[in-house]
Amino acid sequence: MPAQRLARPSTFRTLPAFLMMAIVMPLLAGCGYNTIPTAEENAKAAWSEVLNQYQRRADLIPNLVETVKGYASHEKDTLDAVVEARAKATQITVTPDTLKDPEALKKFQDAQAGLTSALSRLIAVSEAYPDLKANQNFLALQAQLEGTENRIAVARRDYIQAVRDYNLTLRTFPSVLWATLWFRGNQPFANFTVDEDKMQPPKVDFGTKQGG
Repeated sequence: MPAQRLARPSTFRTLPAFLMMAIVMPLLAGCGYNTIPTAEENAKAAWSEVLNQYQRRADLIPNLVETVKGYASHEKDTLDAVVEARAKATQITVTPDTLKDPEALKKFQDAQAGLTSALSRLIAVSEAYPDLKANQNFLALQAQLEGTENRIAVARRDYIQAVRDYNLTLRTFPSVLWATLWFRGNQPFANFTVDEDKMQPPKVDFGTKQGG
């Protein structure tokens, strides 16, 4: 009985707190409290899609290299360069949780750019081999690679916009109030260092479109 009497004041003390939360939480939501976490999750999701598309490209490369090797095995330097660039690109990763590090994103971007450059050289080499350009497997790889480069470009643009939206929530009113009071640990995400007008999908043309 004494224990029950002692417990009652504690219950009475917590009741106002629950009532206050019931009143304050809807007000917080209405004033944009959820803006920052929502924008953050959108940016992370956009980055995951960027990674998915780059991985899709990396998965195509071994088959592409083997196909080219069957027709141009003596182009060893070019083939090796693609293999090495792919290995480097797949070793450097940036998880959604480490997007606050601009240097990490720069290393990732440089590695992917190196792979794009190596692929461009491989494509140029293929122009000298008409039988290769007529190979059905090669044609299929061409279509898949073209589609993947387009998906990469779209995914990067979506990420750029999502990061801009998220970073703005940390600096603009009224969400900057929540960043100051409730989300002090949130930091701006890194973004791609190239201009949007330079982020066009590279032309992946093996010469097959002209029937050559």
